[in-house]
Amino acid sequence: MSSCITSIGTANPKYRTSQNDIYQFMSEAFGLDKNNASRLKLIYDNSGIEYRYSVLPDFGRETNHEWLLFRNSENEHSFPGTAKRMELYQQEAAGLALAAVESCLKGFENELHSKITHLITVSCTGMYAPGIDINLVELLGLNHNVERTCINFMGCYGALNALKTADYICRAEQDAKVLVVCIELCTLHFQKENTLDNWVANSLFSDGAAAVIVENSSRRTRKRDYLQLDTFYSEFIPAAKNEMGWNIGDMGFEMKLTSKVSKLILKHIPAVAAKLLDKARISADDIDSYAIHPGGRKILEAAETALGFSSESNKFSYEVLRDYGNMSSASILFVLEKIFYDNSTHGRNILGFAFGPGLTVESMILKKISDA
Repeated sequence: MSSCITSIGTANPKYRTSQNDIYQFMSEAFGLDKNNASRLKLIYDNSGIEYRYSVLPDFGRETNHEWLLFRNSENEHSFPGTAKRMELYQQEAAGLALAAVESCLKGFENELHSKITHLITVSCTGMYAPGIDINLVELLGLNHNVERTCINFMGCYGALNALKTADYICRAEQDAKVLVVCIELCTLHFQKENTLDNWVANSLFSDGAAAVIVENSSRRTRKRDYLQLDTFYSEFIPAAKNEMGWNIGDMGFEMKLTSKVSKLILKHIPAVAAKLLDKARISADDIDSYAIHPGGRKILEAAETALGFSSESNKFSYEVLRDYGNMSSASILFVLEKIFYDNSTHGRNILGFAFGPGLTVESMILKKISDA
């Protein structure tokens, strides 16, 4: 008995800004001299990102200096605190999450709403209570007895934990219909302190939401292609726990992301992959495609080098990184959406990875099944 993803939808906020324009904003915000501005430009030019999205107009040049949060001021007291950022999160998150769910449910008309039994929400960029889970129940008109689970503050690998939880539910309850929603507003947490960690973090992150329906494979609502959830495996690396972090500060959430992360992934991912494949009782030769969390170009390249696959096998991750940047937990679902709707992936085994604080490595194997 297995479970599967039968629909995927994604959404982004309205402010789409080029990486070059964001670089200009950051260079001015940090007050960089010519030498440091050139160093920052090198980070942006090598990021593999062309565009990013935000609920804020602040980072773009076409908005005529419209500021919602980050006013261009040297007065440190004008820089927004955590409460202000969470206020904006509460204003914006539910609407963007709803847009992703509506995209996911499109084509089902209203036949699935009344059948949803479980709701899993994922976010590491904001929290409030009553939260997004209750917002979505009310906005979607779901039954008030829907079982709700909130996965908060786990970081970029949160979506894999949600899929794993949904898989357990659907294997245990054959008629379960689980709605998984990831919503991340990373750009609310821009940090102005002039450090290399902040330079790198501010060059990568973006806002986005994604939603999936997970069902028991034998009880699918509709006959359509699906992604079978096969095997999951998770491990964290205690020796690397200080290389990536996500902490709540007085001025928003603070990212720690050292240059060692990609090297650690290169070193440790082969052993994790071997354990995943062993658990699934297949070999590396049985893997046809890859879905690596697009956390950054160096992370994607490290995974390729460590596991010996080509960038073409991981092309969807590069496309998501290029067009959207790193949307934390939502990113891997954007990659799966591309695989889901790509006709060339039918019958393929897909190996997925996501990474986060710990240093945690979450992995999974899926299979694209055609139900034509």
